[in-house]
Amino acid sequence: MEEKKKINWKKIGLNLIYPHLAVIICLLPISVVFLILSLIYLGTESILAIVSYLLSFYVLLVICFRMPKIIKFFKNFKKENKYMQKWFSDVHLRMNVSLYGSLIWNTAFGLFQLGLGFYHNSFWFYSMFAYYVMLGVMRFFLVKHTRKYKANEQTEIEMRKYVLSGWLLLFMNLALAVIVFFIVYWNKTFNHHMITTIALATYTFLTFTFAIVNIVRYKKYKSPVYSAAKNISLIAGSVSMLTLETTMLTTFGTNENPLFNQIILSLTGVAVIGFAITMAIIMITKGTKNLKEAKNLARKN
Repeated sequence: MEEKKKINWKKIGLNLIYPHLAVIICLLPISVVFLILSLIYLGTESILAIVSYLLSFYVLLVICFRMPKIIKFFKNFKKENKYMQKWFSDVHLRMNVSLYGSLIWNTAFGLFQLGLGFYHNSFWFYSMFAYYVMLGVMRFFLVKHTRKYKANEQTEIEMRKYVLSGWLLLFMNLALAVIVFFIVYWNKTFNHHMITTIALATYTFLTFTFAIVNIVRYKKYKSPVYSAAKNISLIAGSVSMLTLETTMLTTFGTNENPLFNQIILSLTGVAVIGFAITMAIIMITKGTKNLKEAKNLARKN
């Protein structure tokens, strides 16, 4: 009887650590929503908050135990599924999907900034809306090219678009630098609801992470249009960091030391705008140099 009881306890333990996949799928959104609501509306000492922390920890633990099987499943799916094979083998398809996806996200985030502008009646958010609209227009022109041509099929046209993107980014970021200066000078910050701030943070970190990964990933194809698209994504992610910092300083910080906020925003603003302008100048310089070299080579031939 004792032996049987031990086996049953072992079985229960295994079922808790390795529950059915349907259980994980159900618990994951519940734990995330429960945790967010607890962080926003409940104190850390609340019983419901403690339950939400334990549930989130349990779900995370279960997913970690399942991770080897999850990785194996996706590896097999990648090898056996014809659509996945097409996706990973076709760089042109991935680039088009990436550009279209970035364009949609860019538009959505721009509209979000416009909504915040109406809500706060703020010149900062209106200017950010205009900034993301211009980024969206640039991405639209790039996707028009990649839809028709693959990488390096029209090298000279690609290089011209690369240089044009650099010039547009330069003027946009110079204008943004002026806006940031006045925002810092007037010490204008905006207090958001915590959910809005979390949404901004999620968008910003995802955008910035994917932008860095894609810069490295697509560098090997040596396509000016691909490089321009990924540089735009990285710059957009950097500017989003500045917006996020402005939001977080007021949402989670205090107003006891406004000078500290001004100093932090000034340093971040200089770093972000300086980086964006430097990237734009590099694009213009590199693209112009390559165009001249291509023309000289064509004359010699």
